[in-house]
Amino acid sequence: MTGITGDMLPLRIDEVPAIEVGPGCLRRDLPAARGMRAWIVEMAPGSEWPHVDRHPTGEDVYVLEGEMIEGDRRFAAGSWLHFLPGSSHRPRTDTGLRLLGFNPLEVADG
Repeated sequence: MTGITGDMLPLRIDEVPAIEVGPGCLRRDLPAARGMRAWIVEMAPGSEWPHVDRHPTGEDVYVLEGEMIEGDRRFAAGSWLHFLPGSSHRPRTDTGLRLLGFNPLEVADG
């Protein structure tokens, strides 16, 4: 017995369409649980996210490959970063990187 019940959606990450968000910066949007957003980001060596990334609801990322630079701090593969609600950042990389990220969706007022 496998212990799996119900449906699941297996994906190969490299087969998920890549969206270019800026020079050397790709995002692959992943299916996620209700109320969540999940993605893979890939950045080429020497690239910087094209804008300041703001997080009204917070954000969590796990560096899968390479190194992510935030300000003067460097985070190697295996690093988990928890950005609190209201935070912002603009990642860059010298080595290139791949990360997994997710955050709660904003709930519309009303």
